[in-house]
Amino acid sequence: MKFVSTREQAPAVSLSAAIAAGLAPDGGLYVPEIMPAPRQLQAGDSLAATATTLLAPFFAGDMLEAELGAICESAFDFPAPLLPLATPGDHVLELFHGPTAAFKDFGARFLARCLTRLRGEGGRPLTILVATSGDTGAAVAAAFHRQPGLRVIVLYPDGRVSPRQAHQLGCFGDNVSALRVAGSFDDCQALVKRALGDVELQAQAPLSSANSISLGRLLPQTSYYAHAALGHFAATGQALNFVIPTGNLGNAMAAILARALGVPLGRIVLATNANRVLPDYFGGGDYAPQPSVATLANAMDVGAPSNFERLRWLYRGDDVALRADFISTSVNDATIREVIARRFRDHGETFCPHTATAVKVLEDLRAGGEGGDWAVAATAHPAKFESVVEPLIGQAVQVPQALQELLERPAHAEPVPARYEVLRERVLGG
Repeated sequence: MKFVSTREQAPAVSLSAAIAAGLAPDGGLYVPEIMPAPRQLQAGDSLAATATTLLAPFFAGDMLEAELGAICESAFDFPAPLLPLATPGDHVLELFHGPTAAFKDFGARFLARCLTRLRGEGGRPLTILVATSGDTGAAVAAAFHRQPGLRVIVLYPDGRVSPRQAHQLGCFGDNVSALRVAGSFDDCQALVKRALGDVELQAQAPLSSANSISLGRLLPQTSYYAHAALGHFAATGQALNFVIPTGNLGNAMAAILARALGVPLGRIVLATNANRVLPDYFGGGDYAPQPSVATLANAMDVGAPSNFERLRWLYRGDDVALRADFISTSVNDATIREVIARRFRDHGETFCPHTATAVKVLEDLRAGGEGGDWAVAATAHPAKFESVVEPLIGQAVQVPQALQELLERPAHAEPVPARYEVLRERVLGG
């Protein structure tokens, strides 16, 4: 299978080339030249086995094809349980049981294992650039830490991530550098995209991306949606609908792709924080990126969702059909706080701010008479947001062992301005 750019101004490439590049030379995002036909998929397999089957058509004919099973077995060695919530028919898909307690661990570990195989031995190091609004950077740092031939530069908006997120981003060292940027996530993302498109820089220091703009991050994230939906359908005969908290649209795009591949997945509703670019578009307005707004659900503080290009590609630019298929709802900080406090008080359920955003959207759907079986994607462990969650629930949140080990390490991040010349210098500085 070949992969092309969403902007249609770059040549088709192999999957390995698309994964290694991160971003297409015309600035677009890589997508399959032709989407695989929907297939009959089976429940009962492990998450790794489900991933291998689901992703096989994308790897067909590629140099990584024979390695796919081993990549999935190594990357997906932690669970993604689908658990019931207090309301009958409501569930939570817990995606935070990986080494950095966030859903980004799935895609980051898969990508790292692909790139390690593609790099082989010798040659110039490949620099992975990653802009993060909270969780991506730590997941990428953990996945690539001490991997030979690879180095990572993480950019995050100074003061706009939680204290524990910031500690994770700076606690690795070795081949991982953390830059705390005087700006927003959108500033960080713009710097990364400019570097990836800098032909002169790429000639001196090969670059790739580990953001959700990377095909190697996006494709594996389809797997946990497929695994959960297939298991639920086998047990109940019902398609599972999802409410997904989203910022850059990568996690939601993975669910949308899974459905297009034949997974028995029903409606997909997009939950956002006070950043309203997606709700305004799906409500009938123009797609109009805006400066991002800082919120409690900081990993969703995105004003220019990159994966919107992929979503429009999937719908062939048909805005009418696209708007007809999705709802996107915005939830403000005061409501996020209220949901966290109330759900713990009434049901003993503890959510991070991002998951609470999706829970509120599901509550509103139910209040409006929505039936069927639904799941909320729980994107991060609440212990990563203790400064928000603990005062609202009145007690400490137990910290997972893997997260505790990271928090016990020393951490350092270099303060930098949001200027491209500074990032370019860091890349060339080795």
